[in-house]
Amino acid sequence: MLVHYKDLFKNNLSGRFAIPAFNSHNLEITLGIIRAAVAKNAPVIVEAAANTVKYAGLNNIYSIVASVARDPSVTVPVALHLDHDKDPEEIARAVDAGFSSVMIDASHLPFEENIVVTRKVVEYAHSKGVWVQAELGRLRGNEDWVSVSEAEALYTDPAEAEEFVRRTKVDTLAIAVGTLHGIIKFRENIKPKIDIERIKKIKERLDIPLILHGASGIPADQIDAAIAAGICVINIDTELRMAFSQAVREAVKDENEIDPRKILKPAVDAVQKVCEFKLEEFHTAGKANEY
Repeated sequence: MLVHYKDLFKNNLSGRFAIPAFNSHNLEITLGIIRAAVAKNAPVIVEAAANTVKYAGLNNIYSIVASVARDPSVTVPVALHLDHDKDPEEIARAVDAGFSSVMIDASHLPFEENIVVTRKVVEYAHSKGVWVQAELGRLRGNEDWVSVSEAEALYTDPAEAEEFVRRTKVDTLAIAVGTLHGIIKFRENIKPKIDIERIKKIKERLDIPLILHGASGIPADQIDAAIAAGICVINIDTELRMAFSQAVREAVKDENEIDPRKILKPAVDAVQKVCEFKLEEFHTAGKANEY
């Protein structure tokens, strides 16, 4: 069932489990995500990044996720979120299209400019009943339009986070605490280390859901510690892309196979397998009963 993003937080998640926010780019990945949520009886967030919107079309990606989530067989809560968009006009279109949560990522701007841009997005989104996520601090790595070098990567300052939320009125905040965007951590065998104490300090100052971006490949013990410290949502994209791509590569080895369904079904299954693992890892499995 398709629900508003805010409905996922009507009960206290903090310290108990985190809801995965899985990036989708098409029907097949969406099917894998939502089938995993149903199999594990878990709430889930399906999110589309700005480049996915450009690729598939805003209304198309909304319709894909909404139609799958509204199928009578889907009895778990599914929320739709626009991720990592820096264009306020495009974000406004997503609000009007039906997304219940949108992210304005102005983290590349100076602090005061980030506040100004974010506040304008919040004013419009809130007038339509839509939640807004922002990012403070920057994550190293590459994902869609996001590209941050090691020198540019900045951790989120707890005091700045408190001021930022107070002045912008955002509903959720993505924080930079040591994770990395994109496939770089797999290709270069980089082992991110999450600053758990920083999460705790930010959580002490804020009473809104904290979001962990760039979490693909993070060891389970660090995930557990991050959840215990106050992380409520964990974004996963790269691992889904890797599973999907590898499954398609295997499927097309048979040059005589021309049925797209037979080529893409293994990719759906591969995505579902990764999502089910994450739902267990984030302690989200079985939590749909709380909604």
